[in-house]
Amino acid sequence: MTQNERLEYLIRYLLSESERYSDIKLPETDAERKRLLRSLMNVRDPKTVSEEFLKVQDEYLRYETAAKGITDAEKLAPVRGRMCLWQGDITTLRCGAIVNAANSGMTGCYYPCHGCIDNAIHTYAGVQLRLRCADMMEEQGCPEPTGRAKVTDAYNLPCDYIIHTVGPIVRGRLREADCDMLRSCYLECLKAAEENGIVSVAFCCISTGEFRFPNERAAEIAVDTVEEYLKKSRIERVIFNVFKDTDLSIYKRILTERG
Repeated sequence: MTQNERLEYLIRYLLSESERYSDIKLPETDAERKRLLRSLMNVRDPKTVSEEFLKVQDEYLRYETAAKGITDAEKLAPVRGRMCLWQGDITTLRCGAIVNAANSGMTGCYYPCHGCIDNAIHTYAGVQLRLRCADMMEEQGCPEPTGRAKVTDAYNLPCDYIIHTVGPIVRGRLREADCDMLRSCYLECLKAAEENGIVSVAFCCISTGEFRFPNERAAEIAVDTVEEYLKKSRIERVIFNVFKDTDLSIYKRILTERG
């Protein structure tokens, strides 16, 4: 199959799963088709799928990620100690584990093509990730508490694992309890990494954005917590992954000032 043939196959398969999609026609442009596929994956409930679908999906997603360009974390120059700073798409980073800023449901973002990291990670990992997370949550029997961490395979991402954590949602004025919960997110992710033999971890900006944690304070907590943990840890490399220029400037200043 060509990549376009894979794309069409995946769309038609997902459309065939529900009668409510019967009026949806295959878009003409490649960009529109890719957006439709992502939307269908985003809204799809966690459920099994055929082996043929998985084969085609895996080939499609790995091709798409490779086309975006994969960055090897081992080639990133440390800014301070074993801490690195990298601006880019975390789904294209090859490392031991990337950290996903999840919600308490833990099965990903269901809003079609939403710009959050949870949506991107679940999209490019593949439908297997949502199913695995749903199984974990069914076994747990309750929503995921804030400040903990869970590890899954990364499926079609270039990293080996995904560490999922639910950060605090800031409602109104920032409280010390919010800061404590954010510290817990970083600590639990690092502990989970060590327990699973993961030696390099890439953190996103947990709880900033829609969870409304102030970016500057979040970065201070992230750097302080990681730096202290690394003093007694075998983890070889921690990458602070940023997407926005604002966060890049904040992390550069904090890491340089403390260097």
